Amino acid sequence: MRHYSILFFILIFFSACDPTYLLEDETLEPEYLFDINALPEITIETSTAEWNKLLSYFDQNPNNEEYILSNFIFTKNGTIHQTDSAGLRIRGNTSRRRPEGSKNETHNSEKPDWHHASFTVKFNEYVKGKDLAKVEKLNLKWFKDDAMYVREIYCYDLFERFGVWTAPQASYCRLSIKINEDAAPAYFGVYMIGESVDNDYLKQRKGKLIDTNGFLWKASWGADFLSADKSKMGVESNTLTSSYEPIYDLKNNTEQLEKAKTQLSNFIVNLNSKTGADFKTWIDSTMDVDLFIRTYAVNVMCGMWDDYWNNKNNFYFYFDTKGKFYFIPYDYDNTLGTSFLMENSGTQNLLKWGKSNYPLVTKILKIPEYETLYKSYLKQLANSNNDLFHVNKSVTRIRNWHNMIRDYIPNDTGEDMSLIDQPASWGNCGFYKLLETNNNFFSIRAQNIPE
Repeated sequence: MRHYSILFFILIFFSACDPTYLLEDETLEPEYLFDINALPEITIETSTAEWNKLLSYFDQNPNNEEYILSNFIFTKNGTIHQTDSAGLRIRGNTSRRRPEGSKNETHNSEKPDWHHASFTVKFNEYVKGKDLAKVEKLNLKWFKDDAMYVREIYCYDLFERFGVWTAPQASYCRLSIKINEDAAPAYFGVYMIGESVDNDYLKQRKGKLIDTNGFLWKASWGADFLSADKSKMGVESNTLTSSYEPIYDLKNNTEQLEKAKTQLSNFIVNLNSKTGADFKTWIDSTMDVDLFIRTYAVNVMCGMWDDYWNNKNNFYFYFDTKGKFYFIPYDYDNTLGTSFLMENSGTQNLLKWGKSNYPLVTKILKIPEYETLYKSYLKQLANSNNDLFHVNKSVTRIRNWHNMIRDYIPNDTGEDMSLIDQPASWGNCGFYKLLETNNNFFSIRAQNIPE
């Protein structure tokens, strides 16, 4: 009888509170999380002991992928969704940082020295089958090098607007981290919620992919598709004591690595060896060329220089079980005027965006039909009648997002505290603006579309 009384008290307590409190809601869809027009609150709770583990793991190997135990609380429109026993780890490449203090320091509850850092939350790390809105893993990314808090959000939104369904989903949130023994949470500010490209990503696209049982790869620097050398292919492993990061990193079905290597190697051989009509027949049967060209039109219009074509870097790809290839765009924070490794991403020739010998793009665009299609997509993106890349439409969207997030930018790290219309300081075109008329990236990029 005592148990029923306690349960009755809990139900009465939460029903009387505002907002509504839900431990689990199986009716939610991923769109609930990746809502570009909302600014939900995320609070991650963990103990001092677990947080100190996270800091210690980073000190032992900054690239480690070890999780700690945490609770994840997502609040949107007055409704709280809590997922307990979630995994939390540090993530990122150049954005990977220690989120508090200096090396060998533990949590300081009196004077914490917080730092912006990026995180991964894995809901099913400790309890099999757990998710939130049918999503098993989320990336929480700080806006490193983007004082406008908008570049990556803008690019992923534009991909979606232009029908590139292979692009990950992304949206905004307000992130707090609560060390249980501390009196108050630490507010980390406005973050990007990013979709993780993994098996979960494949499942969310079940109706568009032929199947989701194939091989998913992450491509890092050096992934030019020129060499079929299997030694460049493997499974990433970042432990507390060692790191192994292959150029082509298999992200799923790793027990079938040799089969996956053979498939990728054969793809690279065919990509480079086939010519003329034989190449066109092969590429048309091997990938959705229209979707790929649509993807690359968005890519270059946004000024993504750290990509496959220019820097053989920063993308994923997937082979379904029939061998069909899908290109997955990824990591678009250094765009929209943040220019590097090319003279000027706003005026660069869009037919000569990157290296002339990288076959995945250059051999396709040498086919007159596909060069024409590529140019037409560039013009569609810039057309003032379309709510896509045109300067007026882009400025309106950015101003709306800024109106939503502006008041929540100041944070307890003391970093990245205001919206400033400028590219990253280390870029080579620091004059570009997104909202101002002079040196506006959208206007200049649109003026340099090839006829």
